[in-house]
Amino acid sequence: MKVAAKLEHITEQIIEACRKVNRKPEEVKLIAVTKYVSIERATEAVEAGILNLGENRDEGLLSKWEVLGDKPKWHFIGTLQTRKVKNVIDKIEYIHSLDRFSLAQEINKRAVKPVKCLVQVNISQEESKHGLTPQVAIEFIKQLQPLENIRVEGLMTMAPLTEDDSVLRNCFRGLRQLRNQIKELQLEYAPCNELSMGMSNDFTIAIEEGATMVRIGTALVGEDG
Repeated sequence: MKVAAKLEHITEQIIEACRKVNRKPEEVKLIAVTKYVSIERATEAVEAGILNLGENRDEGLLSKWEVLGDKPKWHFIGTLQTRKVKNVIDKIEYIHSLDRFSLAQEINKRAVKPVKCLVQVNISQEESKHGLTPQVAIEFIKQLQPLENIRVEGLMTMAPLTEDDSVLRNCFRGLRQLRNQIKELQLEYAPCNELSMGMSNDFTIAIEEGATMVRIGTALVGEDG
């Protein structure tokens, strides 16, 4: 199926999820996760009108950047190695995976202007997932204050792989509640308005629980067929 047809279907789902909880669809940013697809498929996504692409490895981002440049806004959604920050820092709009101070320091050093960052939180506290525990996330954000090129725009999480809607809902709700605690601190460098949560299998629940960014790969740009 063409990306344009998939986009139409997903847009309808986003609108319906927003309607259920009295939100506006324009409050939700759709990010097409192109990490597993070809440059041709990513190009098709941009031509279909998708404005935001997500990559999780610097090699994948750079190869697609050579073709697409800054036509889309680029989101780095995977674990970013400190030594690779210099490769992507001038090409990305958002980093969704800030999870350690050494990475923040490198971003701060390499950036020529403040970088929009999301702090990755392991809300479900699964050993297999990256991210800070909820218990340390707020203290971590406070430690970022001296870094003038770090701007904490929000939080990101990955929900457990489960079909249990209550588990998913609790995970997303937990991230929203943590985000609200940070907002109450009124930190100038950490407005924390964004919630990056929800993927192909659970994005409608994430939207109902407050997601402002959803990261959709398979359901949106999955291979032709």
